[in-house]
Amino acid sequence: MTTEPNPDTPHGLLDRARRDYRELVGLGLSLDLTRGKPAPDQLDLCEDLLSLPGGRHTAADGTDVRNYGGQQGLPELREIFAEVLQVPAPQLLAAGNSSLELMHDCLVHALLDVLPGAESRWVDQERIAFLCPVPGYDRHFALCERFGIDMIPVPMTADGPDMDVVERLVADDPTVKGIWCVPKYSNPDGVCYSDATVARLAAMSAAAPDFRIFWDNAYAAHHLTDEPVEIADLLAACAGAGNADRVFVFGSTSKITAAGAGVAFFGSSPANVQWLLGNNAKRSIGPDKINQLRHVLFLRDADGVRAHMERQRALLQPKFEAVARILDAELGGTGLATWTSPKGGYFVTLEVPDGCAEEVVRHAARAGIVLTPAGATHPYGDDPRDTVIRIAPSYPGLAELEQAIAGLAVCVRLVGYERRAR
Repeated sequence: MTTEPNPDTPHGLLDRARRDYRELVGLGLSLDLTRGKPAPDQLDLCEDLLSLPGGRHTAADGTDVRNYGGQQGLPELREIFAEVLQVPAPQLLAAGNSSLELMHDCLVHALLDVLPGAESRWVDQERIAFLCPVPGYDRHFALCERFGIDMIPVPMTADGPDMDVVERLVADDPTVKGIWCVPKYSNPDGVCYSDATVARLAAMSAAAPDFRIFWDNAYAAHHLTDEPVEIADLLAACAGAGNADRVFVFGSTSKITAAGAGVAFFGSSPANVQWLLGNNAKRSIGPDKINQLRHVLFLRDADGVRAHMERQRALLQPKFEAVARILDAELGGTGLATWTSPKGGYFVTLEVPDGCAEEVVRHAARAGIVLTPAGATHPYGDDPRDTVIRIAPSYPGLAELEQAIAGLAVCVRLVGYERRAR
């Protein structure tokens, strides 16, 4: 006579996890949680944008947006986003639809031209390195790999990168030329940089005179709660600390309006803005000013941005709440996982026991749930502890998202209980 294992014993928990996984595979799912793309209903919020600018073809200053020129972008659009990105409008540049493209170009120009304060071009120097807070954004790391820039991981804390580590590395090593920062609702763990962290970044000693903070403020307006987080103004802090040229600020409307037809922004000191404009003039006669005028007419002002982002929040918040609810119901109290509860942005970070992330992602893929590869949140795709999994809740419909998170929890329980049984 055989008896069923006690469901609360290690053997019973593992047996149940295996049964649940077989049932999950049998569903034949096809779900994608890989990238933080806006969902179609989010894009529908800016449908009126596509009918603009109608018969209008002049900017506020009389510029004919159909023609060449206007390298710095429309002044009225820069005024709208000056407050959002904490950059004075005269020091803000409005460009094409991709802030990643601006980051790419800044690296290229630093390699091939002399940055303000630099002694030579980066390409002429023996080694170039960037600090990379981890977990972090895989596309930042991909840019470094593309250009042969060494990456030095720096641990993240609840207040931003570990500033003791950052200050030591920047002060001691002149080959450290930059640091990647997503300062608000960071990708992927939702951390917001504290005022103290911003102050230390602005004032710290740097062995490299051309050290730059790549301040990717991608989620500046992307709140998920009734209490939007505010961060300190790094550009002003750098100027106040005598390091006005230290920061490059990036942002875009890609997750505000239409990701395929957004506007990207670069902000910095007057010297850095002129440096970028001078280099950009060699590759473009001007940005898409018609699209910029569309955005001006659609968003109107900074209050218009905030109102639009409230409509975005109404669509996104239930998805993030569903992720938290399901993870808590399925994994809470198991000791198999922890996860973030971000107040904004586009991602949730799930941490599983050491050595388990890659296996969880592999099991999920076999069940038809595609996740960002384990390790993508670290330089060179190498998470040394193999623990971090990035969840992107935005794109699937709510029912599909709930199914995917429940399935992911099954995979975590299977891998975790199998690991305990070894």
